[in-house]
Amino acid sequence: MKSTKLQIQNKKGHNLNAYLELPANQKPNYYAIFAHCFTCSSTLSAVRNISRTLTTHGFGVVRFDFTGLGRSEGEFAESHFSGNVEDLVAVHQYIKNNFQAPSLLVGHSLGGAAVLVAASQIDDIKAVATIGAPANVSHVKHLFSHDINQIPSDEDVQINIGGRPFVINKEFVSDFDKIDLPTIVKKLRKPLLILHSPIDTIVGIENARELYQHAHHPKSFVSLDNADHLLTNEIDSRYAGNIIGTWVERYFPKQENEMLHTEGAHLIGHLNLIDDNFTTKIQTKNHHMIADEPISVGGNDFGPSPYEYLYAGLAACTTMTLKMYADRKGWDLREVFVYISHSKKKNTELGIELEKPTRIDFITKKIKFVGDLSDAQKQRLKEIAAKCPVHKTLANQVVFESEVIQ
Repeated sequence: MKSTKLQIQNKKGHNLNAYLELPANQKPNYYAIFAHCFTCSSTLSAVRNISRTLTTHGFGVVRFDFTGLGRSEGEFAESHFSGNVEDLVAVHQYIKNNFQAPSLLVGHSLGGAAVLVAASQIDDIKAVATIGAPANVSHVKHLFSHDINQIPSDEDVQINIGGRPFVINKEFVSDFDKIDLPTIVKKLRKPLLILHSPIDTIVGIENARELYQHAHHPKSFVSLDNADHLLTNEIDSRYAGNIIGTWVERYFPKQENEMLHTEGAHLIGHLNLIDDNFTTKIQTKNHHMIADEPISVGGNDFGPSPYEYLYAGLAACTTMTLKMYADRKGWDLREVFVYISHSKKKNTELGIELEKPTRIDFITKKIKFVGDLSDAQKQRLKEIAAKCPVHKTLANQVVFESEVIQ
């Protein structure tokens, strides 16, 4: 995916720091805006992971810092809840003017409450997804280290939130009590997806129940089992992104995915080294895939590794070849399981004599047949498995030619 940095001016003239994440083909079908959690920023790993996962579903995703947070201008005291909603409206208007009107809002924690309010004000928004959102905006006040009732009306006070110092004032605190979120949700009448962890200790699961009860259909709830509030486990944030991307397809018109031009080749691979370590977008004429490396070697594990795709091609070709042969013979083959393993072995281990000892690629293919088959039929199918086109390509000498194109 490609990440583009943006500067978006809000209602008060402050520049909001934002990033636009695009699909591999850089041509999103729709746009979404992601609102981060209270006192967080757009660089939180969960925000990045969910945004980038949504790009694989064809979305262009804008993640930004609210006023006074991250790299956005302004003071935190100006980042009261109403200000957050105003920032969302400003970001939406900017993307609408310069790209295409965003139609999906995604919000995490208090950002989830903010997108619900913003969605009630923006006609272009067609669907909303919240993650660990409170059912009452004033819920966040329990996070303050000070007794908020003791804050003077005309003074700024430094408080502690989650171990970090922030300066707020009376207006900042009182603004949380102005929003009747349950009533807004009841009147929203837009598709709503609520994701929440049953073990969330920051915003309890009862908040999800209250939001769901007030919302009208179409509404959905998905449990983020075993996830913490900030989705610090990458698996949880990626899961949330995929759930949102799949869920929203039901409410958006299906569009033909405009693919990267393969320049006459069978397949194209694209890696943006600025934004990603190893995550590579792969496209054929009609299909899109992701390749990556495991976290243990510096990857993000967003998709199978290159070798796993190689094994997948061999396994798929084997099953398809066996199906065609069994059909032609009229044999009772109902299911095929192909297990592929790969290692390196010394030529002497394989009984191959060479002038210079070397290690040779060794691929094992174990096949399980399901059906009413004789031993002779199974043996013949084993022989046919070695005749699939991918198997023959790997077993034969291959000649490569590479060139650099402009």
